[in-house]
Amino acid sequence: MPRRHLHVTGAAEAPLGVALRGLRAELDVPRGFPETVLAEAEAAAKAPRLPARDATDLPLFTVDPPGSRDLDQAMHLARRADGGYRVHYAIADVAAFVTPGGAVDAEAHRRVTTLYFPDGRVPLHPPVLSEGAASLLPSQSVPALLWRIDLDAYGRRVATEVHRALVRSRARLDYATVQQQTDTGTAEEPVALLRDIGRLREGLEAERGGISLRVPEQEITERDGGYHLAFRPPRPADAWNAQISLLTGMAAADLMTAAGTGILRTLPTAPSGAVARLRRSAQALGVDWPHHVSYAALLRSLDPDEPRNAAFLQDCTALLRGAGYTVFTDGNLPVPALHAAVADEYTHCTAPLRRLVDRYAGELCVAAAAGAEPPEWVRTALPGLPRRMAEGTRRANRVERECLDLVEAALLMDRVGEVFAGVVVDVRDDDPTTGTVHLSDPAVIARVDSRSASEPLPLAERLEVRLTAAFPGREKARFVPA
Repeated sequence: MPRRHLHVTGAAEAPLGVALRGLRAELDVPRGFPETVLAEAEAAAKAPRLPARDATDLPLFTVDPPGSRDLDQAMHLARRADGGYRVHYAIADVAAFVTPGGAVDAEAHRRVTTLYFPDGRVPLHPPVLSEGAASLLPSQSVPALLWRIDLDAYGRRVATEVHRALVRSRARLDYATVQQQTDTGTAEEPVALLRDIGRLREGLEAERGGISLRVPEQEITERDGGYHLAFRPPRPADAWNAQISLLTGMAAADLMTAAGTGILRTLPTAPSGAVARLRRSAQALGVDWPHHVSYAALLRSLDPDEPRNAAFLQDCTALLRGAGYTVFTDGNLPVPALHAAVADEYTHCTAPLRRLVDRYAGELCVAAAAGAEPPEWVRTALPGLPRRMAEGTRRANRVERECLDLVEAALLMDRVGEVFAGVVVDVRDDDPTTGTVHLSDPAVIARVDSRSASEPLPLAERLEVRLTAAFPGREKARFVPA
């Protein structure tokens, strides 16, 4: 599910910084790695299990946010003689550094995912691996799972291979650079093809009814003793890059289903009631949603630069909740096996530095491609992975929710008593006097309570509301009708 990205800058002793440290303590977030884990990681960084194949002549490049060092993926894109395309996609081979049952492995199972806070992150693996020896940083030779996916001229997949190989990235690019080079026509062909392939894959996604949410990134910075909130809409290059990851996730799912053993990322179809609620929200926000237009088609048509569209896109993430991981063995595929948003069978396999399950999915795919049985350590851990991932995902979701509350309280702490224009986007079924209000400016979603127990909130209607409380770490932002 796309997350509401947050980034904060400013003094560590500011109220928001203090509250974020308090949240880490409350959630018992690890402050560092045990010495045994660090020692094992240091040793592994110096002596990884190297693959037999050498693909360091392939001029790969990475696309990540500026300053990122935990680089899971690198790619090379090329045209084929028949008019199609060839995608090489290298994924960090974490298993080359992590010994099953060892200290690093046990700690990764405890953490499950990298946790993202507005002022920093808590990594899944020690930085000597995740930001060093195992990362696909430029100009260093790194073990990887190297995918080769051939596409026809329409972007449809026609062949898939994956094997272990030593790789070497040549360039570290960010999204803004890719977008600027593409727009100005200065990108070299492997980079320029990201747009061509990305657009073709977006077209195929639309054909199969897939859903892409272009959720804006939210950045809060200190200004004049207070905080300022701004949305940064995603660039087209973000979506093109995501399509390469989705392509690989679908190819991986096909390999595993053909082999009869694997783990899928599944999501049930959204219930009609949830879609009806979103239609009411769209109406209240002024988003035009004709009845003949599907939910997926509407999302593709929305410009996230428009504040009302950005607000609606945030609301739409609710339909993507409920995703989980489903294991299958002996060819017994789960029912349903599809991910409703992808509109196809799909798995997570492209972020093993940041997500535990991807290491296992990668091993399953390498074995399937070679016609071999998965390693015993994979088969042993597989049944427990869905529960482990569910626990880790719940924790990550709570971190996100709590961070949102803190950021919004910090933004509004000096404005208690002020009146804001908003829209009631949700009302509790068991208590129509309590709901959620979406402000038009600033971009905040928070709780609103009716003035009396006999006065239900007006769902999907515009409403002026007064801020009654907000202080990071003490009081969440709360409103009442003005």
